[in-house]
Amino acid sequence: MIDDEPRADDALLQRFDDIAGRMDRARAALADVVFGQTEVIDLTLATLAAGGHGLLVGAPGLAKTLLVTSVAELLGLSEKRVQFTPDLMPGDILGSEVLEESADGKREFRFIPGPVFCQLLMADEINRASPRTQSALLQAMQEQHVTVAGARHDLPTPFHVLATQNPIEQEGTYPLPEAQLDRFLLQINVGYPDLDAEKRMLAETTGVLETNINAVMSADDLKEAQRLVREMPIGEQVVDAILKLVRAARPDEHASERVRALVAWGPGPRASQAFSLAARALAMIEGRHAPSLDDVKRLAKPVLRHRMALNFAARSEGVDTDQFIDELVDGAKDA
Repeated sequence: MIDDEPRADDALLQRFDDIAGRMDRARAALADVVFGQTEVIDLTLATLAAGGHGLLVGAPGLAKTLLVTSVAELLGLSEKRVQFTPDLMPGDILGSEVLEESADGKREFRFIPGPVFCQLLMADEINRASPRTQSALLQAMQEQHVTVAGARHDLPTPFHVLATQNPIEQEGTYPLPEAQLDRFLLQINVGYPDLDAEKRMLAETTGVLETNINAVMSADDLKEAQRLVREMPIGEQVVDAILKLVRAARPDEHASERVRALVAWGPGPRASQAFSLAARALAMIEGRHAPSLDDVKRLAKPVLRHRMALNFAARSEGVDTDQFIDELVDGAKDA
């Protein structure tokens, strides 16, 4: 029995290294398609490896749609895209029941699945749909099934939502409610590429050659990655850093005077869970066997920026959420 344990550990490490290698190949392939967005690629893959959903926020034309479709092809996931508009109804996403009549005159309802029945759903411009339609995704994102006409319908596994949001055009949009924002593991802000990346983009996307994408993983591989992420050890020092940072962002009686003065509401326990999973997933896709304190610092904004809100006093000082999170990180480091 003693001899079997090292072999079991060796097999687990071998499987981990195999999955990490596949993730690394996916990172490299995405970098050849989506230029100048290395951090966005890493955070997106970490979101999926952690078993979560991601919110991509950026201006039009920054390859958010291309990123999602490329991820689906590389990871071997079935993918569907829904363009959210003000007239979109919940049934357009979840599906609906139709009354059918058979040849013998018998009538019965049949469920027609909507686009949510896939492994990777791209919710494009999610804040353009009404709150009623946005809330249709809540049950799917949290419970992996939907209820239509009182009947439960399970979603495929794995199931992930990668939603996009345009921060510039606010007219005709409906801000996502806090409950739904909290369902997103990470909010990934997509910025403009640097000069070298944009120059390369021009050279490689305006010619006749096309970049082919071949799957490097399967859906089963992704599920295995998610299991390995949860089995990965996480140091007590890292856990303490996560809890210190999350709890420091809450405007309660234990908070600093500045936090109570500027924060309207802070992150709940789901933020700590997101930190733990995302830090381990980030370590995996980089081939590391455990997360570090640097991972916590790197993930502070993606984990917290959509789980807290500043009040009018902060806006009057010209402090935005990302700047305030930097203050929290520096304060936790100095403490």
